[in-house]
Amino acid sequence: MTTPNFRSAAGRRSIATLVCGALAAGGLTAASVALLEPGVAAASSHREAPLISGTPQYDNTDVYAFVSPDHPDTTTLIANWIPFEEPAGGPNFFPFAEDAQYDLNIDNDGDAKQDLTFRYTFKTHVKNKKTFLYNTGAVESLDDKDLNVTQTYDLELIKLKKGKVQQTTKIANDAPVAPSNVGKASMPNYAKLRDQAIYKLSNGAKTFAGQADDPFFLDLRVFDLLYGGNLSEVGNDTLKGYNVNTIALQVPNDMIREAAHQPIVGIWSTTQRENARGKYEQVSRLGNPLVNEVVNPIKDKDKFNASVPKDDGQFLKNVTNPELPKLIEAIYKIKAPAEPRNDLVDVFLKGVKGLNQPPYVTPSEQLRLNTSIKPTASPKRLGVLDGDNAGFPNGRRLTDDVIDAALQVVEGELVGAKNDLGDAVDKNDKNFEKYFPYVALPTEGSRGPVAKGVDSGNDVRSQLGNALQPGGTSGTDNNTLIAASAGAGAAGVLLIGGGLMWFRRRGRAY
Repeated sequence: MTTPNFRSAAGRRSIATLVCGALAAGGLTAASVALLEPGVAAASSHREAPLISGTPQYDNTDVYAFVSPDHPDTTTLIANWIPFEEPAGGPNFFPFAEDAQYDLNIDNDGDAKQDLTFRYTFKTHVKNKKTFLYNTGAVESLDDKDLNVTQTYDLELIKLKKGKVQQTTKIANDAPVAPSNVGKASMPNYAKLRDQAIYKLSNGAKTFAGQADDPFFLDLRVFDLLYGGNLSEVGNDTLKGYNVNTIALQVPNDMIREAAHQPIVGIWSTTQRENARGKYEQVSRLGNPLVNEVVNPIKDKDKFNASVPKDDGQFLKNVTNPELPKLIEAIYKIKAPAEPRNDLVDVFLKGVKGLNQPPYVTPSEQLRLNTSIKPTASPKRLGVLDGDNAGFPNGRRLTDDVIDAALQVVEGELVGAKNDLGDAVDKNDKNFEKYFPYVALPTEGSRGPVAKGVDSGNDVRSQLGNALQPGGTSGTDNNTLIAASAGAGAAGVLLIGGGLMWFRRRGRAY
């Protein structure tokens, strides 16, 4: 399939419609209205609706879909859950829910109904329920006896026709989940644990589930009067240091597309939660970034999370008469485009004609990817806006700067008003991997400064009673006295209770 050159004049006009749609309808809006303080922020679909914000285990934060850069005959799908995971949030940390179905849905003929669903369901296993500990020593492998709490998952491939289930096949059974990254002492080689959690399927596909660094990068303080009312609140990656739970799946292109001559697929994720009657109800849904965040009003947010793409006509007014441009006009005096925004409907709900719009498409909200477009060796963060047709909004790569792309289009980049506007956050704080599952390793829980007087090669236990001071404190007599008393008291109790067990195999901490 040939694709247009969107750097040409005609191409820039057509892509302008596209990005404006993605923005005004949900993407660019975020660039001018999408940021918060850690813990209360809402990025992409982080805490985007009233009900789901109270149940983070079921809250899908982002969806990515791209032709795999190192295996271009495959497509990689990535979906993340549990926003704003504080790395040190123990002792229970961040498991997937056991009463949930985590789904990756594929529409390969453009009729707004899923043709394939990849369903993940999880089980939790506890070795020793008499301890509060997630791990009881240094963990060297996923089957290490010191990893007290583990998870496994089953993966089913569900084939449908016109939305009706035709066949269900289990393609992975009891696959291991990479644990939360407790810290350097507990998991000295977390990359090794990540690699052990990559599960290979019989057809050459790969699957992964586990913790990762949140790959979405942006300044999330947009909700404070659109970056402070004067664009002063920009440049801080609000999601830096936070983790998410990731599901990643790499599958052959031929497995998910309708045919070689129709290579465009629509992708979205959903979460179903088991109710009191034992039935599963959909509680979260996500395709393109920022849609339910800033396009839908509060009255429609929970409804959208429970809806299916074929019924998206009920939200049409939110697209044709979007709130965001009005807010921008009120605060920054930039005149909002005339309504109804029918230009947004075509691009936002159908895909870009000649790029990622399937034939005979039924308008619906999905992340659409043309699997025939090969990955580029040097991805451009603005994707199609900068002439890189392998990037957003043709799917979404981890490196795509969806906020800046949307903001520049909203402010007229593609209709003659040249600008380099953005939130001053152009890349993730961590480098992404070059191989599956591509997401960066999660931030570890023990990332703070070590106690003064202790170097990295000296076991803190041997320093008890030596007046240790917490990192960042001054060496006052009071601090020394308190630290010494605490250390001596702790040492005494531990010795009386059998503290010599500390020096067991591999320097176990418990």
